[in-house]
Amino acid sequence: MKAKALFSRKEALALGAIILVALVVIPCLNAFIPSGSPFHVSNFAISLYGKYLCYAVLALGVNLLWGYTGILSLGQALFFSLGGYALGMHLMLMIGRLGQYQADIPDFMVFLEFPKRFPDTGGLPPHWIPFRSIWFAGAAVIGVPAAVALVFGYLAFRSRIKGVYFSILSQALTYAATLMFFRNDFTFGGNNGLTDFKFILGHNINSPTTKRWLYIASGALLLGVYLLCRWLISTKFGQIQRAIRDSENRVLFSGYSTPDFKLFVFVLSAVICSLGGALFVPQVGIINPSEMSPEKSLEAVVWVAVGGRGSLLGPILGAIGVNALKSYATRAFAEQWLYLLGGLFIGATLLMPQGIVGLPAQIHRLIRRLRRSTPVAPGPAAIRSAPDLPKA
Repeated sequence: MKAKALFSRKEALALGAIILVALVVIPCLNAFIPSGSPFHVSNFAISLYGKYLCYAVLALGVNLLWGYTGILSLGQALFFSLGGYALGMHLMLMIGRLGQYQADIPDFMVFLEFPKRFPDTGGLPPHWIPFRSIWFAGAAVIGVPAAVALVFGYLAFRSRIKGVYFSILSQALTYAATLMFFRNDFTFGGNNGLTDFKFILGHNINSPTTKRWLYIASGALLLGVYLLCRWLISTKFGQIQRAIRDSENRVLFSGYSTPDFKLFVFVLSAVICSLGGALFVPQVGIINPSEMSPEKSLEAVVWVAVGGRGSLLGPILGAIGVNALKSYATRAFAEQWLYLLGGLFIGATLLMPQGIVGLPAQIHRLIRRLRRSTPVAPGPAAIRSAPDLPKA
C-alpha cells in the first residue's frame, strides 16, 4: 500500500511558485535591478516584506493552537516579543562604544544609572552577560518562551481551564508581562525598549545585503513552519489534535490524556511565535513592550480569522493582507484604522466563516443553491410534446 503524499499535486505546484517568487525573484529584484526601474524592490520594501513574513509565522503559531486544537490564546504576542527581546539583548551588546554615551553598556543603562546599581559588572545587569554569545541568545529565543509556556500551560490545562476562561487567563498573563516590561528598573529599556541596533553576526544590520538575507531567512522560517505544521496535522497526532478541537470529552473517554496533547501544542506554538519575533527585531529595528500588549494578540487572531482558521494558507494570507492594508490605512486614514480592523473581524465571522481561503467554495455553493432554486422555463420542444388538454 502506498504512503499518503504530504502534498497534493496542486498544492505542491502552488507552493513551488510561491517559493520561487518570494525567495528568488524578490531578492533578485532588490539586488540586481537598478533603483530607477519600476521593477526594483527597495531596501525599505524588502524589510517591510520581511516584517510581514514574521507576522505570518506568528499567525501560523496562533492557528496551530486555535484553528487545529480549539484553544484561543490571547497571549501569543507575548512569546513573539520574548523571542525578540532575547535576540535584541545580544544586538544591544554588539553596539560597543558606538552609542551616544560611548560606553561599554547600552545607552539606556547609562541614562538610568545602572553603573551605580551594578558596580561589579560596570553597570551591566548579571543576566545580560551571557547574551554576549549569539549561541546563548539563540538558545534563549527557544528556551525562554518554551519555559514560560510550559509552566503556564501545565497549571492551566491540569486545572481543566479551557474556553473563554483560558483566553482571559492568557490575556491577563500578557497584560502583567507588559506592565512589568514597561518598568525602567526591569532592565529591559522600559517604555522605549531596545533599539538602535548596529550589527548582527558581524555584519552591518542596515546594509542592503544584510536586509536581503534577513528577508530570505524570514521566508525560509515561514516555509519551515508551514512544512512542520503540514506534517504534524497529517499524522495521528494531528487527528487527535483536531478531535480535541471538535469534542474534547470524546477524546477523554477514548483514553487519551488531552492535557498532555494541549500542553505540547501550546509549547510548540510559543516556540514558533518566538522564532518569528527573533527575526522581526533586526528588520524593524526596535522591540518594546507595546509588541506584547494584548491588542497585538487580538490582531493576530483577526489575521487568522480573516485568512481562514483551520487551514495553513489562510493565516499566511490573512497576516500579509491585513498588515499590508494596515500600512496603507495608517497613512491614508489613520484614525479610522481600528474601526476598519473591527469591521474586518466582524465581516469575516458573519459573512466568511472559513475566511479568504474558503471564499471560492462558499461562492460555488451559493451558485449551486441559486441554480437549484431558480425554476427552468420549458423549451419549445417540451411545449410541442405536451399532451392536449380536453376543451371545456
